[in-house]
Amino acid sequence: MRILVKAPNWIGDQILAYPFFHYLRKAAPRATIVSICSPWVEDVQFRDLVDEVHVLPRIYRGGLMEKWRAIEAGARAMRAQGKWDLAFSLPNSFSSGWLLLRSGARRRRGYDADGRGILLNERLKWDADPNRHRAQAFVDLLPPEWRPTLPVRDFWGIPPDNLLDSSIPGELIRFDPEKSWPGFETVEPPAEKYWVLAPGATADSRRWPLENFAQLARKIAETTGMRGLIVGGPKEAPIAAELCGDRALKLRDFTGQGPVPVLHKIFANSQFTLSNESGLAHVASLCGSPVQIVCGAADPKRTQPLGPGRVQVAINPVDCWPCEKNVCSQPFDSKLQCLRGIRPEMILEEVLRVAAAPRL
Repeated sequence: MRILVKAPNWIGDQILAYPFFHYLRKAAPRATIVSICSPWVEDVQFRDLVDEVHVLPRIYRGGLMEKWRAIEAGARAMRAQGKWDLAFSLPNSFSSGWLLLRSGARRRRGYDADGRGILLNERLKWDADPNRHRAQAFVDLLPPEWRPTLPVRDFWGIPPDNLLDSSIPGELIRFDPEKSWPGFETVEPPAEKYWVLAPGATADSRRWPLENFAQLARKIAETTGMRGLIVGGPKEAPIAAELCGDRALKLRDFTGQGPVPVLHKIFANSQFTLSNESGLAHVASLCGSPVQIVCGAADPKRTQPLGPGRVQVAINPVDCWPCEKNVCSQPFDSKLQCLRGIRPEMILEEVLRVAAAPRL
């Protein structure tokens, strides 16, 4: 059997798709599985669960025609590889459905959303239940006989170092980045105890004010004496430079170290990770770090990281929350109140409790 998967377009969603890829490989161990993805999620494809990763051409200008040329190029490449028995579209976009149709896949599974039902011949009704987690939606794309009986929220067994009292028998206990993300020269973590700060996010509605991160970092340094490592891409380098300029915060700049997988040891050995609701929050949890998220417009019932690392989410549920929009449309006095209303002292106690706990 030959199976084609259109992977999610965002790092966080790709991480949430791990159970889907796991169960797909488990159900079809001898199948040829190819993941086709956008360039910015290439590095976090799960190479141990697929046979090949095909990367769509990079879009530089962002125009509609350029996007469609990239989709057509991907579809031509897939047709050239031969016949596809089954294809899955993890994103709900029209363009993903079009790619599967143009690839020539015989069976095309996906949710009947974004006006693309005509492109799929195995259409599933989209369940808009706000309590339905995105990872569960991905797993439910599998044929019924391939789906697990275990809810996706229980996919990861609860290891003894994530501070919970009970032990839930899951499908897996730990993620193995060396198997899933081979070939990267990983960044070695410091020998001393440390915590991780990931202050970046793609949208204004998901970025906690920088002065709040600074205030919390100062309290952590004063209380624990631990150093913090700031992680992120080149866009976060100016943030790191500003924060590291205050020596009382005890922060080191680890931004711009390379692709996301190079940080897996940094996350795995950290006492905890403090983050906006971002792709790195998902990566941190997947790698085993306890994670404290400051959540703005996102809905944690749908998109909270699911990994072996325990996750705590701080929210300020104002009337318009969760809007899940990238840009806040509220008037000036109420603008980004979901984020601005989360004060450092509201999460300090939890952060310090996690910091004091031993990591195994």
